[in-house]
Amino acid sequence: MSMPIVDEAANVLADPTAYADEARLHGALTALRAKAPVSLVDVPAYKPFWAITKHADIMAIERANRLFTNWPRPVLMTAESDEMQAATGIRTLIHMDEPQHRVVRAIAADWFSPKAMKALGDRVEQLAKRYVDKMRAAGGECDFVQEVAVNFPLYVIMSLLGVPEADFPRMLKLTQELVGNDDAELQRSAPSDEKINSLLEMFEYFKHLTESWRANPTGDLGSTIANARIDGEPLSDVDTMSYYAIIATAGHDTTSSSISGGLRALIEHPDQRERLRTDLHLMPRATEEIIRWVTPVKAFMRTAAEDTTVHDVPIAAGESVLLSYVSANRDEDAFEDPFRFDIEREPNKHVAFGFGVHFCLGAGLARMEINKFLTELLPRLTSIELNGVPELSATTFVGGLKHLPIRYSLM
Repeated sequence: MSMPIVDEAANVLADPTAYADEARLHGALTALRAKAPVSLVDVPAYKPFWAITKHADIMAIERANRLFTNWPRPVLMTAESDEMQAATGIRTLIHMDEPQHRVVRAIAADWFSPKAMKALGDRVEQLAKRYVDKMRAAGGECDFVQEVAVNFPLYVIMSLLGVPEADFPRMLKLTQELVGNDDAELQRSAPSDEKINSLLEMFEYFKHLTESWRANPTGDLGSTIANARIDGEPLSDVDTMSYYAIIATAGHDTTSSSISGGLRALIEHPDQRERLRTDLHLMPRATEEIIRWVTPVKAFMRTAAEDTTVHDVPIAAGESVLLSYVSANRDEDAFEDPFRFDIEREPNKHVAFGFGVHFCLGAGLARMEINKFLTELLPRLTSIELNGVPELSATTFVGGLKHLPIRYSLM
């Protein structure tokens, strides 16, 4: 029997602090792609898993969604968190496999269709203008992440769900705690069960809203989920709450990271910023490059349903694989000069939204928010520069900048 491939470099994928240090992270991932594209990670606090770092291997696993299942381990968490989450019974779209996944996904699918995005366009444009106006009112300096980027997408997704505006700050706090639990600055103060407490608080909040939506249906996405039927039956309480939780968190933190990371890239590449500012028709391509460059969802997990191989490495039934989207989106075999930020990159087959049946439901909304925000901001900018050191959050799942101090002048 062949020995499992172990490369210490792969341990960065289970180290939240590595994601806050791009040089360290990308140095390790570049080495893995070259020497050990499938490597066993067995470190304290985590159940073992195989790190998959090549674009082609990740695409193949995403396509083989019956061989590699989402259940029971869709996200990398500590063994303790795995058990605590299993105890809550949470089952979001990312926890589900076919055919259940397809049926449950369909409940919200129309809300994210191209037609729905077109209808939402004016609202997103108004919000983009509101937040660029806020930047102007701030007097030429701000922490772009905390004052703009976390609020703009939150406003969009909460409006879509039908959450009362007075509750937006509470939702911001909870979504950040759910996905920012590995970062000392963003997590709750209690040491061991922060994420579960945030999740339970969000469940409790949406439970009251569900009762109201079922008694008095409205035209919002939240009401659509609350009143959905599968085989004539409403979703269970935990499935209903899980649906809100995935839309609230996935629809917020990822786009916030893309917008702030995209602005940082445009500040650090002034030639690209000027090219885009003078030709806004390049915005769709620039948006894709920003999403590739930032890759807000760092990785997802899959579990082998039977014995198989990846890149000629044997993977046994029941073993987990980590799909490193961050690595795939810098793969030299998939992208020409992958460490160059190029707003005109074409083709751009990034995997930041996943691939296959689990392709991100809200991809169209995320693209539109980035596009509309930058389309509003860039023509009004007369200057912009960093006003301090950008700081990335520690994470193994979703994240990006937590601070982006900037100095600018706006028309």
